[in-house]
Amino acid sequence: MLRVFAILFLVFKAALVSADFLQTSSGPVQIAPMVEGLDAPWAIGILPDKGFLVTEREGALLYVADGKAIAVKGVPDVLAKGQGGLLDVTVARDFNQTREIFLTFSKPQKGGAGTALAVGRLSERGDRLTNLRVIFEAVPGGSSGRHYGSRVVEAKDGTLLVTIGDRGERPKAQDRSNHNGTVIRVNRDGSVPGDNPFVQESGARPEIWSYGHRNPQGAGLDARGRLWISEHGAKGGDEVNLVQRGSNYGWPVISYGVHYSGDKIGEGTAKPGMEQPEYYWDPSIAPSGLMVYSGKLWPDWKGDIFVGSLKFDYIARMAGSPLREVEQIKGPETIRVRDIVEAHDGSIWYISVGDGAVYRLTPA
Repeated sequence: MLRVFAILFLVFKAALVSADFLQTSSGPVQIAPMVEGLDAPWAIGILPDKGFLVTEREGALLYVADGKAIAVKGVPDVLAKGQGGLLDVTVARDFNQTREIFLTFSKPQKGGAGTALAVGRLSERGDRLTNLRVIFEAVPGGSSGRHYGSRVVEAKDGTLLVTIGDRGERPKAQDRSNHNGTVIRVNRDGSVPGDNPFVQESGARPEIWSYGHRNPQGAGLDARGRLWISEHGAKGGDEVNLVQRGSNYGWPVISYGVHYSGDKIGEGTAKPGMEQPEYYWDPSIAPSGLMVYSGKLWPDWKGDIFVGSLKFDYIARMAGSPLREVEQIKGPETIRVRDIVEAHDGSIWYISVGDGAVYRLTPA
C-alpha cells in the first residue's frame, strides 16, 4: 500500500515537472513523464476513454488516470522468476463495448512455468478485473526463467497473436509438438482458428502460426495488418522479422549471431525453407517493444518501425526497403527502453526501465 501511495505522489509530481526535449530528424520532440516510481515496468496499454494501464513484472497491474494510480485487483497469479512475471497488456479494440484487456504472464505449471494469455474485464473505476480467464498456456512448462517472449497483438480479423520464446531450450524452436519459439494464433475465446497452418498436421500444436523464433519481445501491426516482431539473438543476431503464416524463422539452425561462448550457431546464416530477417543487429541491442507508426503527428515517420533498446538505451527508428536503422532517438530518459506504443492522438509512449517511468513524446 505504501508503494502505491508513493507512485500516486510521483504521478502528481510527473504532471508538474517541466517537459524536456529530445532532438530528432523531425525536429525537437517534447518528452514528459506520465508516471514514475515503477518497479520493473514491462508494458503499456492506452485506454480509449481516459488513462492507461502499465504492468510491473513482479505481478502488479496499475491503472493511471486523472493524476491517480490505482492497483488493479483480480490479476492472475504469476511466477516472477528470472524474466518471468506479469508481462504484456493489450487493450481490446472493442474496449468501449466489452472493457476487455489481454494479459500475458508466466503461469505457474508443473515443473515450472509457461507463457500464458488471459482476458478479463476492467471495471468502470479501473480498480478490478472481473471474469478473468486463461485462454491459452504454452506447453510443456519449463523450469528456466528465460525467454518467455510474451507480446500479445490483436490482429485485424480479431484473432490474438502471442509471441513465445524458446525458454532457453534451443532445439524446441524447431519442434512443432510444443509451443517454444513460436508465434501462436487463437480466437478471443482461446479456440483454434480453422485456417491456422498446422491444424491438420499430426503431432503439431494447432495454435502455432510461425516457429523458429528465439525470444520475441516486441510485436506490432503495420497499416496492412501484417505482424512485425523484434527478437533477441544470442551474441549478435537480434532480428526484426515480418511474420508470415506457417513460416520457419530458423532458430537455432541459422543465425547472424554466435553463442556467448563465441562458438558458431547451427549451420550458418541461411538455409532453404527458412526465412531471412528483414533486419539484424550485430552487436546486439536487446530489442524489446515494437511499434509501426501511423504518421498522425509526425508525417515523415509514417510507416516507420520503432524498437526499444534495452542494452544501448535508445529508441531505434527503422525505415526503407531493405529495412534499416535510420535514426537513434536517445537521451537521459531512454534508459533500457522496454515497451513503445502509439496513443490514439498519435503521441508516442514508452517505458524506461532504468527510470521506472512511462514517458510521452509529442512535437515540440
